[in-house]
Amino acid sequence: MAVPSVPPATAAAPDPTTTTLAVLLIGPAGAGKTSVAKYWADHRRVPTAHISLDDVREWVRSGFADPQTGWNEHSEAQYRLARRTCGFSARNFLANGISCILDDAVFPDRPVVGLGGWKRHVGPGLLPVVLLPGLDIVLERNAERSGNRRLTDEEVARIHGRMAGWYGSGLPIIDNSQLGIPETAHLLDEVLSRSIASPPSW
Repeated sequence: MAVPSVPPATAAAPDPTTTTLAVLLIGPAGAGKTSVAKYWADHRRVPTAHISLDDVREWVRSGFADPQTGWNEHSEAQYRLARRTCGFSARNFLANGISCILDDAVFPDRPVVGLGGWKRHVGPGLLPVVLLPGLDIVLERNAERSGNRRLTDEEVARIHGRMAGWYGSGLPIIDNSQLGIPETAHLLDEVLSRSIASPPSW
């Protein structure tokens, strides 16, 4: 009598809460990237660093090129330098067994500068996730900001419109319009679990 063969064991996807990861959280100003990234990093069961592009960019004190006073080659150069610095930091953390989450407003219509740049800086294992609440939400959150991180409503709307280009890109997108920070961070873990099991092509 033929004995049915045992199906091959399928490897379970690694648990994103205990795996060393490099995550890129993408979204417009006011999406909650920094707040979610900090919370996610704070509540993991393994060592995790939060690397904020804006924080690194603002390490420049004298000579800081603020895009709000006009986008030019100086602000462009400082953004490029900040991204390279973040990428170097991320690789260093990962090499020492520490996960990291980076946040940046990466535009889908600038693939070489955006995702391509981050892949070069951090490595091919980087997991990008888009945080994209509704325009009314990002306008409301932006209004609560101060200093050079607060943008005009027109600029916020323009950035949000460009970010909508991520739909259909294949990257995971979280609409956190109705979610608090803990709920969004929990959903981020679920999204990362799927990304680890079946990495998006980008």
